[in-house]
Amino acid sequence: MLTDIEISRAAAIRPVLEIAERAGIPADAVEPYGHHKAKVDVHRLPACDAPGKLILVTAINPTPAGEGKTTTSVGLADALNRIGKRTMLCLREPSLGPCFGTKGGAAGGGYAQVIPMEDINLHFTGDFHAITSAHNLLAAMIDNHIYWGNALGIDTRRVVWRRVVDMNDRALRDIVQSLGGAVNGYPRESGFDITVASEVMAILCLADGLADLEARLSRIVIGYTRDRRPVTARDLNADGAMAVLLAQAIKPNLVQTLEGNPALVHGGPFANIAHGCNSVIATRTGLGLADYVVTEAGFGADLGAEKFFDIKCRQSGLRPDAVVIVATVRALKMNGGVAKGDLARPDVDAVRRGAVNLVRHIENVRQFGVPAVVAINRFHTDGDDELAAIASIVAAHGSQAMICTHWADGGAGAEDLARRVVEIADAPSQFAPLYDDDLPLFDKINTVATRIYRAEAAVASPEVHAQLARWQDAGYGHLPVCIAKTQYSFSTDPAALGAPTGHIVSVRDVRLAAGAGFVVAICGDIRTMPGLPRVPAAESIRVDADGLIQGLF
Repeated sequence: MLTDIEISRAAAIRPVLEIAERAGIPADAVEPYGHHKAKVDVHRLPACDAPGKLILVTAINPTPAGEGKTTTSVGLADALNRIGKRTMLCLREPSLGPCFGTKGGAAGGGYAQVIPMEDINLHFTGDFHAITSAHNLLAAMIDNHIYWGNALGIDTRRVVWRRVVDMNDRALRDIVQSLGGAVNGYPRESGFDITVASEVMAILCLADGLADLEARLSRIVIGYTRDRRPVTARDLNADGAMAVLLAQAIKPNLVQTLEGNPALVHGGPFANIAHGCNSVIATRTGLGLADYVVTEAGFGADLGAEKFFDIKCRQSGLRPDAVVIVATVRALKMNGGVAKGDLARPDVDAVRRGAVNLVRHIENVRQFGVPAVVAINRFHTDGDDELAAIASIVAAHGSQAMICTHWADGGAGAEDLARRVVEIADAPSQFAPLYDDDLPLFDKINTVATRIYRAEAAVASPEVHAQLARWQDAGYGHLPVCIAKTQYSFSTDPAALGAPTGHIVSVRDVRLAAGAGFVVAICGDIRTMPGLPRVPAAESIRVDADGLIQGLF
């Protein structure tokens, strides 16, 4: 059996200009980065009077068994093209953190991949580097302003803008900076987040163009004065230079699937600590070029899909037409209490027990008024009786389970799913976000906790409530909330698999992302800077004598 990278390297990759032509992108709108990837100048694209249908791919809560959400997104896009539907794929860019940590790359797998996968999973077109630089430029300008007299009266105890790096590095979570004497500035506590958690990343993914990008950057709140007045990036005159660093990064990236279909891979916020969706610009570009756009949201539907609906769609006006919920027999067995080493053994009862996780996601998606279909990403160890049990359970909850083999068969293995997606996407839907804009901030957090996570309640300290009240009074109460919590469970306990109820969601901190346009609620033990595992993947990654990367996938 070939590995993902062996399949990728054996593919007949087409020139990017050929992919652009297939997508309807004129040559003067294509800015090649080598032979097989390019930036797209959206201002040179033809006008579109009838945008395509928007399909969201989400999943059950992730497990070590693997679900294959990105793989399914790619397979579905290829399948839609195979059945004659002009389709564009819109994905996020991978972070270096998971590539060198545990999770690995994020370009699909088997015969459902986007390529060139080494480029996509590593430096790609430099977007993450630009975001990191823009974020850290603002951090440098804050400390420089304080050093040269602090005309804005920034309270150094209340600087909330941290630095970022696109790597898992727990040692940087909490630091003391500016040591070494007066020449190095004023010592204070600070820290680093991973780049995908940066507000600049969220801004790039939610902005609708350069002007909106700069306007959002200008609204970033970097800290407060002693009388708690907010200080913004605009007050520091940093927004213009930050926008310059992002002027190329805001352009969507064009690549291709193994079957030669166009894919826009752009932006990369994590869904467990950020809003988890690719860029609005890339999604709108796809909708203007294709009849159907397949996009995905990170991790399970309790995180990525909820944020897709309540943040991305709310801010952009996008309306999803259908949802695909990805699950595997193996993952449902894990939710049913089976250890990873025993997943190959037939166990219909464990599948039935674990299916409560899938049912919860079906019910949650239905709350947003969007029709959903379940995609069972089939493994060769799956038993027919296990698959039949899932189909029966899904049908009993008003949806349909489609068995897919796109990992082994490419788009041909997802054609039944594609036909079902077309049926439900072409039917009317009644999409609406979960809560209204005018609901108080903590009530929004509690709404997500009780209706999506099925918690008894969300709780927070008096300090958190006071901070939310100050933001409410300052005019930020209309913003949606972005809940940062473990991706492995509906609760804040990563070990609580299945579909727990009656638990408490503890909000330990809140952060204002005024430029991105949401308030982050940090819950449980989630960290905005991940750490490496005991044996990181980086230990096995190298370049061989032929210049080929080994061990990355």
